[in-house]
Amino acid sequence: MSKWNASMIPDQKGRVIIITGATSGLGKETARVLAEKNATVVLAIRNVKKGEAVVMEFKKTLPHASFDVRALSLDSLNSIKEFAAGILKSYDRVDVLINNAGVMACPFSKTTDGFEIQMGVNHLGHFALTGLLMPVIQKTQGSRIVATSSQAHRQGDINFNDLQWKNRKYVTGKAYSDSKIANLYFAYELARKLKDQPNAPVVTAAHPGWTITELQRHSVMFRILNPIFGQKVDQGALPTLRAATDEQAKSGDYFGPKGFMEMKGAPVLVQSNALSHDKEKAEKLWSMSESLTGVTYP
Repeated sequence: MSKWNASMIPDQKGRVIIITGATSGLGKETARVLAEKNATVVLAIRNVKKGEAVVMEFKKTLPHASFDVRALSLDSLNSIKEFAAGILKSYDRVDVLINNAGVMACPFSKTTDGFEIQMGVNHLGHFALTGLLMPVIQKTQGSRIVATSSQAHRQGDINFNDLQWKNRKYVTGKAYSDSKIANLYFAYELARKLKDQPNAPVVTAAHPGWTITELQRHSVMFRILNPIFGQKVDQGALPTLRAATDEQAKSGDYFGPKGFMEMKGAPVLVQSNALSHDKEKAEKLWSMSESLTGVTYP
């Protein structure tokens, strides 16, 4: 089979696809490609003005594309609830939910609800969002949920006794890695929970390899090494696009670049590390996530 690329994505006409964090980087490119393939793309984003500007930019080359810009702050459970309620009211189907948004290597801060910012946005926010959207996702035939992880998951090892970093010196890179292994625990555990349900949504995960994006703005290292190791956003978005649209993909599949150390290249099935497959840790994180967010899955 030739290298998987965006031309292999089937027509998405009639399908509704929600993408979090769709105004820059990987999310923006993913939104553009799926709109080009005739999906109705819901941009779930913090800044509505910025979202509307992105849609105007897209419309120059895709005049007939269908977009819906909606406010969503993943650092606020209230915002997540409002967004989900709006979707359930407006749409009778959601074919794909792409949990793409994230924060990375930022200084210590907390979400509105008091969660450490990286675990709060990258994992807990998406956990709550997915749970609240499950009623419409589950009734949509052939639906799919995509979690976005990272090679940083390999340095992740969650301290369940101090999820919010109250008793440790904050190490931002470590907190990011923990949130990225959390994304995989979530995807694998959700896939397990749904496996006996007829017509259950397919749950996949992806990582972009080393892709040059705005997410890296807090890191001097990335600014220096990007020109050597980085790939452009159109390449970096391909694992997510494959995870979202490849008709052969199965629940629990994880996609990333094929090249050296999965840094760049065409998207293929890859393996996450052994720790990410620890069922006990995944279950523990799941029950903690339910109690912290107040969201339980149907």
